Amino acid sequence: MSPKRNRNFQEPNHENLWIEGLKTIGLSIFLAFGIRTFAAGAYFIPSGSMEPTLEINDRLMVDKVSYHFQNPQRGDIVVFWPPDQTIAACGLPRKSEDPWIKRVIGLPGEKVEVKGGRVYINDRPLQENYIAGKPQYLWGPEVVPSHSYLVLGDNRNNSCDSHYWGFVPRDRIIGRATVRFWPLNRIGLFPKAQKQ
Repeated sequence: MSPKRNRNFQEPNHENLWIEGLKTIGLSIFLAFGIRTFAAGAYFIPSGSMEPTLEINDRLMVDKVSYHFQNPQRGDIVVFWPPDQTIAACGLPRKSEDPWIKRVIGLPGEKVEVKGGRVYINDRPLQENYIAGKPQYLWGPEVVPSHSYLVLGDNRNNSCDSHYWGFVPRDRIIGRATVRFWPLNRIGLFPKAQKQ
């Protein structure tokens, strides 16, 4: 006795398989592009300005969403489009096409000063256990304008940052670095900023 065939069963249509495959690939590309553009992005570190926290060629994931709901906090490592004045201030040969990465130090309305190898926020010394060495320069005091941030590299004496060219407007900040995914022996999350 031969087995009965299921009347609802249909032989696969090879044309439909191709269409479904193309739909799946198209959706995957769309989602990947959407996530890369609107939610998260991967960035690499081209210089030593954030050493020892970030080393040259580290790869990072950057959260582009959370700053739509909250403001950057002191200690956040942020990726931003450099203001136009960075080119002249840092002696760069041409306009930078790439985003930069630094640490948020001064928040809107705060008085910031660098003296005696330390950063002072509203006349109180900032506790910093992440810098390569004490800053060997004087800066300020200056009040951070509204909707702007003072950002410094962790390698204070080898970083073209706010102490050269000024403040980063809020609308130029792309997002916050959340995790290092390369190299494999340095994979890890960046802790959220501590209140100071």
